[in-house]
Amino acid sequence: MTGSHPIRHWLQRRRSGTPVYIVSGLPRSGTSMMMRMLEAGGIPPFTDGERSADIDNPVGYYEFERAKDLEKDPDKRWVRDARGHALKVISFLLRHLPDDNVYRIVYMRRHLDEVLKSQDKMLDRLGNPNPGGSLDAMKEAYRNDIVAARLYARKQPFMEMIEVDYRASIEHPADSARIVNAFLGGKLDEAAMAAAVNEQLYRNRV
Repeated sequence: MTGSHPIRHWLQRRRSGTPVYIVSGLPRSGTSMMMRMLEAGGIPPFTDGERSADIDNPVGYYEFERAKDLEKDPDKRWVRDARGHALKVISFLLRHLPDDNVYRIVYMRRHLDEVLKSQDKMLDRLGNPNPGGSLDAMKEAYRNDIVAARLYARKQPFMEMIEVDYRASIEHPADSARIVNAFLGGKLDEAAMAAAVNEQLYRNRV
């Protein structure tokens, strides 16, 4: 877990109110699954429904389109509306979240070969084949992104982060539900969270 600054976090919460519960990670790393788990556990998702479910995510993406523009959007006041909700933000954009909120970040980790395999299949189905490039270079870029997200969250008094392994969540959903619930305050329905995990959707394995 990162971001252990108890006094500063307490002061930040007094100033900023209810946390925004962020689900983050690389694309295709299990973020939609965690969004489903949090929804089942009792945290409503902050979504706009613009991106509908498809063969790649049969039960939905749980996205809020404006979150994709955090890097360029000069007006981030809308993030306050996500307090008390689960908001999906890819790892690269964590650094662009405004500092007038408290964030509890559940960061999904997945084997990079599985991430790349899943991305390639999705791009092919969308008619946008991977432009190519060195596989090792892509893995290194992803590794750097993970490290950067971890270090950034650790330094911010308004952020705390826990890392959750995707495969472990598939194989032992009750354990992941318990860990995430403890991190987020201990008031979620762990049984419902575990039941929301669908092993059949784990299709790109290494």
